Amino acid sequence: MKVGVLALQGAVAEHIRLLEAAGAEGVVIKKIEQLSDIDGIVIPGGESTTIGKLMRRYGFIDALRDFSGQGKPLFGTCAGLIVLAKEIEGQEEAHLGLMDIKVARNAFGRQRESFETDLAIKGIDEHVRAVFIRAPLIEEVRDGVEVLAVYNDEIVAARQGHLLAASFHPELTDDHRMHAYFIDMIHQTK
Repeated sequence: MKVGVLALQGAVAEHIRLLEAAGAEGVVIKKIEQLSDIDGIVIPGGESTTIGKLMRRYGFIDALRDFSGQGKPLFGTCAGLIVLAKEIEGQEEAHLGLMDIKVARNAFGRQRESFETDLAIKGIDEHVRAVFIRAPLIEEVRDGVEVLAVYNDEIVAARQGHLLAASFHPELTDDHRMHAYFIDMIHQTK
């Protein structure tokens, strides 16, 4: 199984490492033509406005919407979550607009308010170490969206069919279970 990591910004090598630890072949995705060769894709963290601009510049908006339309799974972490969302608080236009959630950017504060915690995640037996860096928050989930994790009564991970989103950075730990969860999602769609 080949799983891509969108390589426009963010911790690409770290996601590749954990995808491979979870049993998939990780592929760095820099061109839309590469999407036809993969079974799922991770959209990593970074700065969501910058990622959105680069996606528009290189044709990834329509290409990833088509990819999703084929039922192929997408996993957005931190800024990647924002990129997947249908609604972004205080912003007129969504990026991909695929996942029926409303998100708030930088909801957990500035860089100095970054933190780590152990999270219970639905579908994963033991707690997962979660790294929050200027993290977004899922303010609302709508029909068909399943909440997978909360922190201080706030939603930090969710799934909608073939779409997975996390406010945190699972790639910044040695725990590959979130990536294994995503790979299991890909197996379910095949």
